Amino acid sequence: MKDPRDIIKRPVITERTAEYMGDLKYVFEVDIRANKTEIKQAVEAIFKVKVKNVNTLRVPAKPKRYGRHSGYTSEWKKAFVTLTADSKPLEFFESV
Repeated sequence: MKDPRDIIKRPVITERTAEYMGDLKYVFEVDIRANKTEIKQAVEAIFKVKVKNVNTLRVPAKPKRYGRHSGYTSEWKKAFVTLTADSKPLEFFESV
């Protein structure tokens, strides 16, 4: 099995994701090759909580320009993790 910290890259914290935290939903940027089962096991191992559901989506690359130079941003994967009702909230996000 892969290391859980290689699967979960970073949390995604925006105004919209801050609203989800009240419903025990958290959003993470994950490895683009990770599947839902690996993401679930990684979150449970890192934060010691019980995961109810994992939804994923791939964020496509967008064209960007800087002066006369053009290119694309990187494609990445986003995971919406829902915790069970009896799980405690993640301490990592309590300061948000």
